[in-house]
Parts: sequence; structure tokens; C-alpha cells
Amino acid sequence: MKKIIAYLDSFNGNLKRTAFEVATAASYFHKENSAEIIAVTINGNEKIAEQLKEYGITRLVNIQSALLEKYSSSAIAKALFQLIKKENSDTAIFSATSYGLELAPRVATKMNAGYIADIIELTFQNSKAIVKKPVYAGKAIISASFKTENVVISLRPNVFTPVKNPVSNISVENFNPELLQEDIKAPVIDTYKNEGKLDVKEADIVVSGGRGIKGPENYYLIENLAAKLGGAVGASRAVVDAGWRPHSEQVGQTGKTVSPTLYIACGISGAIQHLAGMSSSKFILAINKDKDAPIFKVADYGIVGDIFDVLPKLTNEIEHIS
Repeated sequence: MKKIIAYLDSFNGNLKRTAFEVATAASYFHKENSAEIIAVTINGNEKIAEQLKEYGITRLVNIQSALLEKYSSSAIAKALFQLIKKENSDTAIFSATSYGLELAPRVATKMNAGYIADIIELTFQNSKAIVKKPVYAGKAIISASFKTENVVISLRPNVFTPVKNPVSNISVENFNPELLQEDIKAPVIDTYKNEGKLDVKEADIVVSGGRGIKGPENYYLIENLAAKLGGAVGASRAVVDAGWRPHSEQVGQTGKTVSPTLYIACGISGAIQHLAGMSSSKFILAINKDKDAPIFKVADYGIVGDIFDVLPKLTNEIEHIS
């Protein structure tokens, strides 16, 4: 292994939590193969470098270009590949966010690399990377390795716990890619963050409601519990299809895949499509009045009861504890 490119997601000059997960995964490669880690940002700043020092990164390359002020996967992939060639890198790591899942295969194609997406575990055997990832809508986990010399992976968010390993110094350098206006295809014109509302993909705690909530007027029970826990509000596909909640909150095979520390499923039966989106959560608490609901088969903890009785009491108890 030569050099590792660790692509770091950021928003408004701040690194996202997933960036530190990528930095941690890159350190696993470094420890196993003594390969140099090159953290990469797009139009970053000094604040990012200071954040990375806490996670053992000693070299940051900032790709600078006025053409990359608006996100364009085609242009960023081209810029990344130019840097990869310059550094003679053979490994690239991304987070499996919406951006990462778009960028990683583009870069893998340019590198002629093997690519495995959405991995949940990374180990090594004789210095060779072995990864695990869910398949068949989360019903099975496979182990896989690479036959190619070049390797690209993307990490399922919230699975790889960021590990701090502070260093005293970090070198920061700029890289100016050769880009043309025609490299910018389907650019993102603007991005808005819903202030005060956590995204289910990034939250450490997610409280989701299903058909058992009976209507949108009752969703305050889910929102109240999520607020007391400092978590995000999620929803099943049935709830979203009924128009009770926005699609941005949908957890499942046709929604978002989440991996929080705690996932609370309220009035959710546990259809396989929903399980595909949350089964990798560290702890799962299911609340359902049907003791035979499939959700209890994957839950670590279960409460058999009516959510209209359980949720107010649970929220009240948490309020007293806090």
C-alpha cells in the first residue's frame, strides 16, 4: 500500500461527523501498512486542519478551485483523480453519504479500482483489507476482499466510532486541479441546512414512528421523546406514503439507512424494508402492542404496550432523569 486518500465531507467550513469516521478508518490502514494518510477537503480552511489534528492526521491537502464552489460530482471526481495520480495513491476512502456514494464509484472507475460500498466493519489479514457489508436488504452480512491493486471503499455513517489520536503538527497544502467549465455537470446550486432539526443519518439517537401512531396529529409523541433524548425524528414508509411526515425522515430500503447508537421504533411492525434501513443500529428499542410483531426479533429491548400509554410515561421519566 502506498498512500491513502481520505475524502472528508464538510459543510460551511466545518467537518461533518462522518469526516472523523473516515479519518479513523484511514488510521486502520496506516497502522496495518504504514501507508501515508492524505486527508482531502474541497475549498477548506485552517479551522478544518485544527480539527483534524485531534484525530491523528498529519497532512491535509486542500483542493482549491473557483469551479468547485458549487458541488459537482463530475468535477470533484476529476480533481480527486488528478491528486491521486500526483500522489501515486492506491487507496481512497469515502463516507457512504449521498455525496460519498456518488463520488466513490466515479473515482474508482478512474482508478481502475475495486470498490465496495457501505461497509460496516474493516479488518486485516496479512495486511490485506477484509470488509463486511449488509446485502439483500440487510438480511445477510458478507465478508469481502479485493483482488485489485487499487482499492476504494465507502463507510456506512455512524458505524465507525471516531477515535482521537492527537498530534502536535499538521501540514496544510493547496492543490489546484486542472478543470474546465465543461467538467461541471449538474451542479448543486445551493444547500440549506434545517437548523435545529437533526438529520436521521447523522443523529446518535433516532425515534421513529409507524402506522401505530394512527395519524399526523399524534406525532408530537414521537417529537417530544426525540427532543428529550436529543435525537432525530424518523418515520416508516407507511407514515411517509400517507403524507404524515416528509420523505427526508423516512428510514428504510427506499428511505435513509441509519446506524445510531439507539434506535427507538414506535408502533412499527418491522417490515423487511424498514429493517434494511436500521438493523445496523447499536441498540434497538421496540415499542408495540403486538407481542408477535417482527420488530421484536431484531430488537435488543422491547416494550409490549400501547404507544399512547408508553410514550408519555417514557418521556416523563426521561425528563425527570435529565
